[in-house]
Amino acid sequence: MSGNELRCVKRAFDSNYIAPAGPQVKEFEDMFSHVSGFKFCAAVASGTAALHLALRHLGVSKGDAVLCQSLTFLGGVSPIIFLGAKPVFIDSDKVSWNMDMNLLECELKSRTKAGRRVKAVITADIYGQPADVDIAAELCDKYGAVYISDSCEAVGAKYKGRFAGKGAGAAVYSFNGNKIITTSGGGMLASDDRDLILDAKFLAEQARERFPYYQHNTIGYNYRLSNISAAIGLGQLAVLQSRVKRRRQIFEEYKKSLSCIPGVGFMPEPDWACCNRWLTVMTLDPVITKTTPENVRLALERINIESRPLWKPMHMQPVFKGCRIVGGAVSEELFATGLCLPSGTAMTSQDIHRTCSCIKSLLKQVS
Repeated sequence: MSGNELRCVKRAFDSNYIAPAGPQVKEFEDMFSHVSGFKFCAAVASGTAALHLALRHLGVSKGDAVLCQSLTFLGGVSPIIFLGAKPVFIDSDKVSWNMDMNLLECELKSRTKAGRRVKAVITADIYGQPADVDIAAELCDKYGAVYISDSCEAVGAKYKGRFAGKGAGAAVYSFNGNKIITTSGGGMLASDDRDLILDAKFLAEQARERFPYYQHNTIGYNYRLSNISAAIGLGQLAVLQSRVKRRRQIFEEYKKSLSCIPGVGFMPEPDWACCNRWLTVMTLDPVITKTTPENVRLALERINIESRPLWKPMHMQPVFKGCRIVGGAVSEELFATGLCLPSGTAMTSQDIHRTCSCIKSLLKQVS
């Protein structure tokens, strides 16, 4: 916490808006709109909820094909299943680790030619790396698909100088406890489409009609963000850029210490992106380093340092067995060779040095 959050929460308590509704929610939405450049925002319970609401408004339904990234978190795919639609997984490229736009275009072209229209495309900003929004938007416009940017991991990142996700028809963001800023739990749906945001807010409040009694003409959800959480978000948004700056510094410290070791690499940053480096991700060439990310993870665990494998690609998950995958080799290789290093903003240079020393010691032993 930055210190501002407690003052914002106190304002909420002083006003007695403890229930989900309250002025801090609107203030948080307005502030996020200003920061992101989107005209309209809806603060909701999670990034997954935001994606669910966007897909629901856009008419995604049973049997529809939705093209999405394989290398991502489950929450960026599960809303497709909620609505009875079918995910089609697209592999990553090596330049950004995000959706391969050449593969996306091939799949869109193939399906259009066969008369199997794609309803929506969801790119994911993996580990804070913005997807190539302009290309994705152009392809979606060409082939008649709606475009949503899953920017849950990329709050504060920039794409060609714009806020990550800006340029998509809608973008979703996460403020989960592990993200670069947090409301403890929460998310945001952002768009320049006023009707989309109004409908999302309606659905997020159980789709209650404007009657003095509870009337429901459709099924909605309990997806509202609480006023207290929004108050925390106000304090967090004020320090967003300093958090991004620190995460990028942490990445550079890791890179400076470890990139000189043969076989060690890091997630690249394409020309269009300014990644927020939500997590620093390293890769290990098993032939050159003679070890695996799992061996490094266990070595760090033994001295009480937590690290994690990359997201296991969705097309490798048992729950999605049988779903179509376009490509797959890149995301599979990244999963096999990548490791997420501790990257919390509060980390000190000493913490980073301790982590790097453990990794260097292991690599020296096996070389």
